[in-house]
Amino acid sequence: MEKIKVLLADDQELILESLHIVLSMEPDLEIVGLARNGEEAIKSCEQFMPDMVLMDVNMPVMDGVAATARIKERMPATKIIMLTSYKEVEYVLAALSHGAEGYLLKAIHPRDLAAGIRVVQAGGTLISQEMASKMIKNMNSTAPAKNNEFGLTAREIEVLHKLAAGLRNQEIAEVLFLSEGTVKNYISSIYSKLNVKGRREAARKARDSGMMDR
Repeated sequence: MEKIKVLLADDQELILESLHIVLSMEPDLEIVGLARNGEEAIKSCEQFMPDMVLMDVNMPVMDGVAATARIKERMPATKIIMLTSYKEVEYVLAALSHGAEGYLLKAIHPRDLAAGIRVVQAGGTLISQEMASKMIKNMNSTAPAKNNEFGLTAREIEVLHKLAAGLRNQEIAEVLFLSEGTVKNYISSIYSKLNVKGRREAARKARDSGMMDR
């Protein structure tokens, strides 16, 4: 029986070792490498050519979503499951948009994780029911909102309101339950759509257009 070659990427040593021990007990899985950040994951993929990568999202140096994008560009046949404690739907969407085949929470039972690896290796896509539900609910917030001439989504308008109220990126992230990186991406998109360069100019333009109260 040919084993599935698996690379583990996580910056938490305890989780990395635990996954190594648990998955090594599966007769059809072989752990070929361990990575502690996104850059190490890319290098390890080039060195070991794994069939599968279990990729943490939040890692130093380079996060898992960025590493997924790089790996999929260079080694599209390598399958990637995002394994994380984060429940934000934006991470799911970002990871899948870069080619990840699956997304599971770290709380999953090891037996179910091993089963998930086999499903993805066989050509399936793996997303938890909770994530699928969140993605459906998020669809309305990613569509262009009504009553604005710039094509801002409902979520971007939410972020714009927080910007105008003087909140910093980290505060916006906490209030809207987003990552700070996701907030920065929204702000960049807002500036581009409004054709502005800063927060004050964005808020003023939004008020002038009637999207926000003066």
